[in-house]
Amino acid sequence: MKILIVEDNIILCGMIEKWLQKAGYEVLTAIDEPGARSILKKNEISLVLGDVRLPEGDGISLLEWMVKNGMEVPYIVMTDYACFPDAVRAVKLGAKDYLPKPVYQEQLLELMHSLLKQPVIVRKERSFVERTSEAARKTASLARRVSPSDLSVMILGPSGSGKEVIAQMIHRYSDRRNKPFVAVNCGSIPNDLQASEFFGAVKGAFTGAVTNRKGHFETANGGTLFLDEVGNMPYSMQVLLLRVLQEKEFNPVGSDVVKRTDVRIISATNEDMKKAVCEGRFREDLYYRLAELEIVQPSLAECKEDILPLAEFFRKEHSGRFHVTNEGFAEEAKECMLYYGWPGNVRELSARIKRAVLIADEALLGAVDLGLDNVVCHNNPEICIIQEKDRICNLLDKNHGNVSRTAIELGCSRTALYKKMKKLGLK
Repeated sequence: MKILIVEDNIILCGMIEKWLQKAGYEVLTAIDEPGARSILKKNEISLVLGDVRLPEGDGISLLEWMVKNGMEVPYIVMTDYACFPDAVRAVKLGAKDYLPKPVYQEQLLELMHSLLKQPVIVRKERSFVERTSEAARKTASLARRVSPSDLSVMILGPSGSGKEVIAQMIHRYSDRRNKPFVAVNCGSIPNDLQASEFFGAVKGAFTGAVTNRKGHFETANGGTLFLDEVGNMPYSMQVLLLRVLQEKEFNPVGSDVVKRTDVRIISATNEDMKKAVCEGRFREDLYYRLAELEIVQPSLAECKEDILPLAEFFRKEHSGRFHVTNEGFAEEAKECMLYYGWPGNVRELSARIKRAVLIADEALLGAVDLGLDNVVCHNNPEICIIQEKDRICNLLDKNHGNVSRTAIELGCSRTALYKKMKKLGLK
């Protein structure tokens, strides 16, 4: 994959270039907008990492040019706090994310891996939200109980529901917690690279193998190997994986050297694995190896009590990361979050709040900022009108008729509130 860095600070550009090359990316660089445009025209770029302020042109106009020319290339904005409004504008234009300077290696690589759906990330310990819904508490309790053992655990549940969080929880409470936690997306590794990705390869083993490289089993040795989307693993790789799990040893591609491995396997999938076995898409013997214990992670829609606490956690996390000050969520936004079905689960909740944190103009994040302003009305228009009227009346009463303060709490402008009041017969 080719990454384009657009940055006029030569020292910073060189440092990021080394990080990305070490991570296996091919890197191209430009110091200004004309240079970046030229590179984008001549190369198939997978991601652009661009500064806002450049000696000629700027990162915003570069992004506008890319959008105008139909270049659907993920764009990450880099800028310092003084230029934060420019970063907000870039996100509104379509930039995928924003990185404040100084840029840190781990944060950058994790963000890029996520956007590019790269197969492997070595995780460091993260903060966890103590969820209160009964379904989520049962899952977390089972994860903690199984942690001290070395049982292979398969985590089932819909996409975006937080299956990796459960995997990390198991690792965190295990005796392996001081060793690596390596997350591998099994669905994103090309078939011809599966063996080398998992077991490593020696220099010259195949075209492109210019140095010796470690595989995931060696990287995770002593720790936990998390196989995400394991249901999408090619059948040929299932055979190789089964052998390693049985023998506890492997050979790097192109080598006769036998290496021992000591990893705990945790897997996750949103597939119906028993159906996959019956249809011959997944080996039955491997399934039972991986699923010595199954844990089900519920969807966010099944855990309504968790929505607002999780939203608050993500608000603080993203606000801190982007150095943004806000005070919480407007009442309208809270109601919309509770009514919404969350098809993308916790991942969608985090993404919507990240965007809201960046684009919100008021101290309280509103339903419009979250992109949920029509949610309640779509569910039940009559109830929506009654609830909205009651909500506005209650807030006006609470604020002693202060329309400006009420508008702020609703997450809308003063003008928009007047229009709503007129429509509802309150004015």
